[in-house]
Amino acid sequence: MIEIKGLTKKYGSFYALKNLNLTIEKGTVFGFVGANGAGKTTTFSILATLLQPTAGEAWINGFSISENPHEVRRQIGYMPDFFGVYDQLKTEEYLDFYGASYGLDAQQRKVLIPQLLELVNLAGKRYDYVDLLSRGMKQRLCLARALIHDPSILILDEPASGLDPRARVEMREILKELKAMGKTILISSHILPELAEMCDSLGVIDSGELVAHGSVQSIQERLQSEKVISVKLAGPLAEAVAFFENDPQVSQITENIEGRTVQFLYKGSDEDQLVLLRRTMASGLPVLSFSEEETDLEDIFMEITKGVETI
Repeated sequence: MIEIKGLTKKYGSFYALKNLNLTIEKGTVFGFVGANGAGKTTTFSILATLLQPTAGEAWINGFSISENPHEVRRQIGYMPDFFGVYDQLKTEEYLDFYGASYGLDAQQRKVLIPQLLELVNLAGKRYDYVDLLSRGMKQRLCLARALIHDPSILILDEPASGLDPRARVEMREILKELKAMGKTILISSHILPELAEMCDSLGVIDSGELVAHGSVQSIQERLQSEKVISVKLAGPLAEAVAFFENDPQVSQITENIEGRTVQFLYKGSDEDQLVLLRRTMASGLPVLSFSEEETDLEDIFMEITKGVETI
């Protein structure tokens, strides 16, 4: 479990992080979303005990980051956004070095390292030199490094940064497997769709402040006061546009002549939407489909960071 209260980091008059309050329950995968410079890495560096906060406190599995930093480090596996690798070591030697650093004896390391390489899909690269690995392979190797002491909590800062589409898919599948193993995972990204499938909840940070958090669905429902309705028709669109213009809850009507679609914003409830559909059908308009469009994560992020009231 991760508990954060009033966490603040200030450089002169500039706030890199301001009064962050957050609780992440055991076994949760929490996605930390924000633009570059929003405060994600600052937060992760503080939680990993690499950076002292100006104010506030955080606890990792009950251990204070300020009072028990050594115990905190035993609880977490930290993967920074930029990391170093020892190029002259082979993959197996690289993990063996870190395993020894965490106090694992030779027999433990002999058993554990092949298992970790299998987990991160690097079993076939066991005897390859690290400098010969692709960026995606190095990312997965560093994830294995973060897992070497079997931490209950993973703090992963932009683990898919700079990866090609195939490598991102591979990383996502590994994280899903770690989630199934019961690991608590705190993961950051500025690419929102990467987090949607695997995260139980999301936090959006902007200019050092947490402006929204909850499930993707709950954030969307609280912020999206108007629904996007798309109506596809078999005939000309002009009559449909005139029909919807007369509804006081409809605004911003657009036409797509090629797609034979009329799209608009709708302020009404689900029940109101059902009434509108019935009225549309009763009017004789040749409706082929009537649907509510889903707002994607990028739209949500842009709306939140434009100054929407915090939730």
